[in-house]
Amino acid sequence: MTEDMNSIEVKDFTEGDRVKGTVSKIEEKQVLVDVEGSKLDGIIPISELSSLHVEKASDVVSEGDILDLVVTKVEEELLVLSKRKVDAENAWETLEKRYQNNEVFEAEVNEIVKGGLVVDLGVRGFVPASMVEDHYVEDFSDYQGKTLTFKIVELDKDKNRLILSHRAVLEEEKNRDKQALLEKLEVGAVLDGTIQRLTDFGAFVDIGGVDGLVHISQISYEHIAKPSDVVSEGEKVKVKVLSVDRDNERISLSIKDTLPGPWESVAEKAPRGAVLEGTVKRLVSFGAFIEVLPGVEGLVHISQISHKHIGTPHEVLEEGQKVKVKVLDVNENDHRLSLSIKELEEQEYQQDDYELPEENKGFSISDVIGDKLKKFQ
Repeated sequence: MTEDMNSIEVKDFTEGDRVKGTVSKIEEKQVLVDVEGSKLDGIIPISELSSLHVEKASDVVSEGDILDLVVTKVEEELLVLSKRKVDAENAWETLEKRYQNNEVFEAEVNEIVKGGLVVDLGVRGFVPASMVEDHYVEDFSDYQGKTLTFKIVELDKDKNRLILSHRAVLEEEKNRDKQALLEKLEVGAVLDGTIQRLTDFGAFVDIGGVDGLVHISQISYEHIAKPSDVVSEGEKVKVKVLSVDRDNERISLSIKDTLPGPWESVAEKAPRGAVLEGTVKRLVSFGAFIEVLPGVEGLVHISQISHKHIGTPHEVLEEGQKVKVKVLDVNENDHRLSLSIKELEEQEYQQDDYELPEENKGFSISDVIGDKLKKFQ
């Protein structure tokens, strides 16, 4: 302005003019300022200090602060000014760029309100509860004053609407980590994981930002009815990568392949001559397969089932039946176990055989037919 500041009057200002003001006094519900370049006083109502709710004006400004302001009303002796509108105008320009560039930025949570969080970005930004985290949060009180990363998910200057999301940032980070992991994942790798979810057909395991499926058949060497019989959600497990489908983001895993095999040290657990109890698993024309240890089946050949002649194993055995077997031979390398039911029947037969009294032992044939022998002498 070229006019002498003493000659500038209220009538020289109109609504929307930009001015600078120095804070001269802070009252409970308003702030007084000296308007730069004039002798005029200005008033900033507490509601025009910030886009957020303000309890005390002193929480926002201090005496001596120089503020960028806009005239909202011209009165007889003073100007009514707004800091909020200037901050908002400057902010929208920055926010538009952030929105267009899909930018991630940090900001402090200023208020906890019903339904979410409020962030002051020169404009009141709202974070709905569903966009705060990628999991359910019951109580947001700990978020007051916390600095979080955000993205703008909705912006409408005309409606003064600004919606922010921290969840979108987390999901993008997880997706980047997932893609990086998928790229470097190799079949055969053994990894640490955490069981996230159980279904009837298997278990989903988190291996560091990405979930893989352990099919029920890959959980244990034993036959199991459902995954929850042997594992639980939250459990830490080791898994082996069986396959990776990067295009469809599917990973097949195995817990079973990281465990000692059922045939490991089987020669010690089921040595030749050992008598074991087992379960008939399968009946075939040439014999019966008996599970004697979890995941270890041996064959009882049809000739080793019974002393009686049988046409098929089905005549004397049925699947699911518990039987005692004797180990005839064990080959750990070839995973072969030869068993016999008949040999145990033989032992039982011998034990039950009739035992002659002591006094009847040791007789000879002459004791029986002695008289007849004498006739020929």
